[in-house]
Amino acid sequence: MAGYVYIVTNHKKGTLYIGVTSDLEGRIYEHREGLTPGFASRYGCTRLVWYEQHERIIDAIQREKSLKRWYRQWKIELIESINPGWNDLYLDLNK
Repeated sequence: MAGYVYIVTNHKKGTLYIGVTSDLEGRIYEHREGLTPGFASRYGCTRLVWYEQHERIIDAIQREKSLKRWYRQWKIELIESINPGWNDLYLDLNK
């Protein structure tokens, strides 16, 4: 089963939430609609700014754990390497 690691935020260089899922579109929809109580919902993290697909969910989980140990600046640089405008990538998932 494939897996995704993703980062959502509330605004450019704002609060960052890193998660993992096997259904990226569905999971981000839950974040956007406030259907998932917890950290991301509490801080309004609804904008998908980065994601990475893995062939196996176990690899995605390992990557998520690794990213959570990164310094904040490294995470910002990772996001800006593919999304310098911090655009909401959720809008492109259905294209």
